Amino acid sequence: MKKVAFHTLGCKLNFAETSTIGRQFVDRGFEVVDVDDPFDVFILNTCSVTERADRECRQLIRRALRHSPDAYVVVVGCYAQLQPEKIASIDGVDLVVGTKEKFRIFDYAGDFIKHSTPHVFVSCIDDVTAFDPAYSADVGGRTRAFLKVQDGCDYHCAFCTIPLARGESRSQPIDAVLQQASLLAAHGYKELVLSGVNVGDYGKKIGTTLFELMKALEQVRDIQRIRISSIEPNLLTREMVDFMLSSGKFCNHFHIPLQSGNDVILKRMRRRYLTGDYRNLIEYIKERDSAACIGADIIVGFPGETDTLFEETHRFLVDLPLSYLHVFTYSERSNTPAIVFNGIVEPKIRQQRSEMLRRLGYIKRHAFYSSFIGKDLPVLFESKVHHRKISGLTANYIRVEVPSQTQLVNEIHDVFIEEVNGDVCRGVLQRETFGSESEESAVMTVGLE
Repeated sequence: MKKVAFHTLGCKLNFAETSTIGRQFVDRGFEVVDVDDPFDVFILNTCSVTERADRECRQLIRRALRHSPDAYVVVVGCYAQLQPEKIASIDGVDLVVGTKEKFRIFDYAGDFIKHSTPHVFVSCIDDVTAFDPAYSADVGGRTRAFLKVQDGCDYHCAFCTIPLARGESRSQPIDAVLQQASLLAAHGYKELVLSGVNVGDYGKKIGTTLFELMKALEQVRDIQRIRISSIEPNLLTREMVDFMLSSGKFCNHFHIPLQSGNDVILKRMRRRYLTGDYRNLIEYIKERDSAACIGADIIVGFPGETDTLFEETHRFLVDLPLSYLHVFTYSERSNTPAIVFNGIVEPKIRQQRSEMLRRLGYIKRHAFYSSFIGKDLPVLFESKVHHRKISGLTANYIRVEVPSQTQLVNEIHDVFIEEVNGDVCRGVLQRETFGSESEESAVMTVGLE
């Protein structure tokens, strides 16, 4: 039996697609092994959102070949679509396939025997029109499944290469999504995470909407929780917010990219909203559910971001009731409009600003944790961290660890939050849901994933 190892860079959508590719190998008799074990085939699913992702791709290929020098190396994903020649020039790479080809590796790899020169199969992105289903449902012990419902993007933000790597926006029909959701439920998964490049754009070209999909998924039996991985602020309507907050299944967790807290920079970025729109949306959510978790993406150091404009972004974020921040340092990407923009910010200043916002994010996260002291939170336990602890998530995206109990895996139990100490909370499992006197003084840690 041949052995195959996988490594995935980037977003949850990439992880769902890697899982789907992995099932193809299992169906053909391959054994999936860890990247630290010997393997015959190495599949690297790449990302190209940041410059670091490009470098990491090269490093991982070299590491794989040092570990298993005779392995057949396949590179797929966004970086493969954008820079196939660069990848093919890396010693030891055997096959490079693009967005249209990534689910047909067996058509191109043949017998997985190394050749003197790499083979490259990358179609023009304009030819990518089909929707390729994907979901992660084969990792032992997990309770959450990432279900791909949308791919590609019709937006053309000045900093982003994703439309160049994945093509135009396209969606999977509702009936197909429901069928996959039911299959995941039958496999025991309790939580679905709806994934895509621009999930809020779901259905635009097939005569439906994300809201219609949400209402249909609400009816799927045995799925207890549903999350949206991320949604653009201009695509999240108040009607959708009201539905999610009154739903019996949709989580009160919203990840809403902001990118900048200044209208001048938002316009330069070619975003489709202004800070006033964003603020109104966040305040609307919090007015209806103070316990809702709201996260935001921020890009720091975009061309034209002066000290004054950055200070405006910082003040804007300080005032917003956000629960956490994902801070990205701007990096130049080839073939994007921003590559020729003036007002370049020095790398050292970019890093300083990133650190400043990361500290602010920590403060907001700590305040969010602290607001739950003295309250019960239902936790869906996922998998063991080690032999003494088990980890899970609340509906509002708080990561929880408790002393290990095998019977907790894939179950929901109430936990009473007692105190916060930095990133750590201490609490007890409630006896009415767990029923164990010995766990009354259980200690747990809590943190955002």
